[in-house]
Amino acid sequence: MNNSVINTARLLGAGLRALLVLTLVTGVIYPLVVTGIAQAAFHDKANGSEVTADGKVVGSSLIGQQGYSPAYFQSRPANGLGTNSVNTRYKLILSGATNLSADSKVLLKQVDDARAKVVKDNSVPGYTVEPADVPADAVTSSGSGLDPAISPAYAELQAHRVAAKNGLPVAQVEKLVKDHTEGRTLGFMGEPRVNVLELNIALKDFVAKR
Repeated sequence: MNNSVINTARLLGAGLRALLVLTLVTGVIYPLVVTGIAQAAFHDKANGSEVTADGKVVGSSLIGQQGYSPAYFQSRPANGLGTNSVNTRYKLILSGATNLSADSKVLLKQVDDARAKVVKDNSVPGYTVEPADVPADAVTSSGSGLDPAISPAYAELQAHRVAAKNGLPVAQVEKLVKDHTEGRTLGFMGEPRVNVLELNIALKDFVAKR
């Protein structure tokens, strides 16, 4: 009986020591090392890829925003798994796709309504947007619902409206779009894209300097 109690106590002691060591290694040392490396080598990404303007953080280059005024470029639709009424700039409360099938009547109506809005909002005197000109990313949300970028085609389609609202030549707005168009990652992955937040910050700065 005494041997059994001693053996049990020894096993419990060994288990407790193992727990403490593993807790220290995996719960303290490892996170500190990884955090240190991330802050030293990838400081911007480790802190959320924050975007600043006028000395203030205005968003993240990884998360799309809603609610821009008509004088600015608009993001992709943010249809997803849920919405909130507190922070309308970040409309979705959950990141995710709509999970609607390609033949869903709800999805088809969303696309038709979005296309009609894009045509109406971006048709200005001297420039009429045709439904066939509206790119897919202008009427559909991304898989996360929080895509920060739009296609160059959608940005260019909006250039005439943005120019008219800000009293700018279209060519200058199109140059801003071109200057903020990113190519494929590593030259072959993904598609060319334009980060909407960064483009709008550049647009605001450009208008302020005129």
